[in-house]
Amino acid sequence: MVRALICLELILNSINLNLVTFSDLFDSRQLKGDIFAIFVIALAAAEAAIGLSILSSIHRCTQCVRACPTDVLEMIPWDGCKAKQIASAPRTEDCVGCGSIFFLIGVLGMGLYGSNEPGLDLERLINQSYPATLEILLYFGFLIAYAVKLPIIPLHTWLPDTHGEAHYSTCMLLAGILLKMGAYGLIRINMELLPHAHYLFSPWLVIIGAIQIIYAASTSLGQRNFKKRIAYSSVSHMGFIILGIGSISDTGLNGAILQIISHGFIGAALFFLAGTASDRMRLVYLEELGGISIPMPKIFTMFSSFSMASLALPGMSGFVAELVVFFGLITSPKFLLMPKALITFVMAIGMILTPIYLLSMLRQMFYGYKLFNVPNANFVDSGPRELFILICIFLPVIGIGIYPDFVLSLSVDRVEALLSNYYPK
Repeated sequence: MVRALICLELILNSINLNLVTFSDLFDSRQLKGDIFAIFVIALAAAEAAIGLSILSSIHRCTQCVRACPTDVLEMIPWDGCKAKQIASAPRTEDCVGCGSIFFLIGVLGMGLYGSNEPGLDLERLINQSYPATLEILLYFGFLIAYAVKLPIIPLHTWLPDTHGEAHYSTCMLLAGILLKMGAYGLIRINMELLPHAHYLFSPWLVIIGAIQIIYAASTSLGQRNFKKRIAYSSVSHMGFIILGIGSISDTGLNGAILQIISHGFIGAALFFLAGTASDRMRLVYLEELGGISIPMPKIFTMFSSFSMASLALPGMSGFVAELVVFFGLITSPKFLLMPKALITFVMAIGMILTPIYLLSMLRQMFYGYKLFNVPNANFVDSGPRELFILICIFLPVIGIGIYPDFVLSLSVDRVEALLSNYYPK
């Protein structure tokens, strides 16, 4: 289980790091700060996420969990230091920092309990047993910490504001790395180290995941700022990860891992496209947009393609991930038929709302003639640099959609071993 997740996380982190730093270094006209400093901060954030994936000590994982969001959030006010950006950075840091407090308390509780020689080695903690009450408390503490980072409703409110104000390179790091750290922690810590509590809490995770899918999708439909609409779309897609983790089935957990990888690419690409479009138009509200598909056909084509991937068009990674999670819930031995049917119905409503808010966003942005007829409008289409970044992200989205075994082969055996060792059938 550990090696499979390490491989997947390293692939995702490395690709996102290279694309983000490549974007920043060659886009100095957008950033008024020090480009080299941006590069160093982005590098530090990705290295912290990689450290979380490979370290075997939960103490060092704690340092990485705290360092990665700190590095990412340092980048929020960099693009011109606008008042809203400066205000959103401390608020986001406070939210993520409060979650890290619960993580630290859980780590100390694990390390100090039941041993004459306190230690935080993950391999030792896997074999550690806890009293039922203590295990539930530890699980709940880690759950709050990761609920902020993932995020899980109602601890999600910091994310749309951050995405709405941050530079697109920061949004790419948030969508591609920081959010996935929460999902990784739920599997690596909560599910593997605290299996009895996870078995007890799993029905609640499934319920929360289903509610999150439909709630965030409904909220996204009402957003006027298209960057915030994409942010709420990310929150909705995180619901599928929560559902897969809570299903306690081989298929569901593999689907959650596939969704972690898939959304890392799709979410990063959508925020990159949103940033490049808003930089050209200097507009972010949908009612002010319209008709930009004619002057910017390349951006329109790529924006439409990644939107199709996000709404789970067959042949793309989003479709495979959501379908595997769906079948994982249906085949889970943990739940009775009626709860499965109810959760499936709620999931279906969320999946119907997804194309509604994405296609309506595309219609308002790219169709019509509002901006095309603006006097002296001079919109520049994507250049080679931006197309290179988008193609690098689009290839794995198509590849995973056509051949998902490339990812599943790394995780299926470890997932089966984890569930057979710790969870009853």
